Amino acid sequence: MRRRSCLVCFFGAALGMAFAGSALGQTLDLASAKVVDLSHAFDANTIYWPTSPSGFELKPLHRGPTERGFFYFANSFCSPEHGGTHLDAPMHFAEGRWTNADMPVDRFVGPAIVIDVAAKAAEDHDYTLSLEDIAAFERAHGHIADGSIVLLRTGWSARWPDKKAYLGDDTPGDATHLHFPSFGAEAAAFLVNERRVRLIGVDTASVDNGPSGDFFVHRIIAAANVGGIENLTNLDKLPATGATVVALPMKIAGGSGGPARVIALTP
Repeated sequence: MRRRSCLVCFFGAALGMAFAGSALGQTLDLASAKVVDLSHAFDANTIYWPTSPSGFELKPLHRGPTERGFFYFANSFCSPEHGGTHLDAPMHFAEGRWTNADMPVDRFVGPAIVIDVAAKAAEDHDYTLSLEDIAAFERAHGHIADGSIVLLRTGWSARWPDKKAYLGDDTPGDATHLHFPSFGAEAAAFLVNERRVRLIGVDTASVDNGPSGDFFVHRIIAAANVGGIENLTNLDKLPATGATVVALPMKIAGGSGGPARVIALTP
């Protein structure tokens, strides 16, 4: 137990130092923090963009005793980059910007800002985060500091994995009739240009809302070399401020994105 306590103190101090330059002055005590999983599991029911040629495939390689008598279990898997809880790297929508593996690892760790528009999204399934929503958040919780990770809670993760309920339409190969809420273009531009956030994330299938055909939010954040995390869950378990996000994608060389395991540590 003594060794574990020392390790906790060491990593807590290291992460605290990582945030020392933040305007939030946020530090992290791993010994007392609660860990919240913000990721959906990958399986046959994982939701992918309707135009994806395939979904998640898991194939067994071996499960059982080996010739020497010990148990061994291994699978192979295949998946498009963009499905389930995953990263959109800037290169996904901006030529010459960072690919998945190019993104500095510190972009995936930061103070969490959780903006809740679930009530508005329940009334308008195509709702987009507005500048006024951000202003109201800052009046209530203070200025969004440089280096924050902004997570948008719409309540949509409760619909997972019902594809029709989650996407608004389940026609195979057709993405022209989707309905779900997300970020708005003006709000996204403000967050990346004025608040200089490290990352944005949402509990829906896209950082643009369902009806979007021009994907302005994707293009705005990508141009600023900011990534997006899509298909998050459990955002209702986070406070508006005070949590720390760790959003680590699979490090795919030359990738436009990839599956991610996203967690939050709350005080």
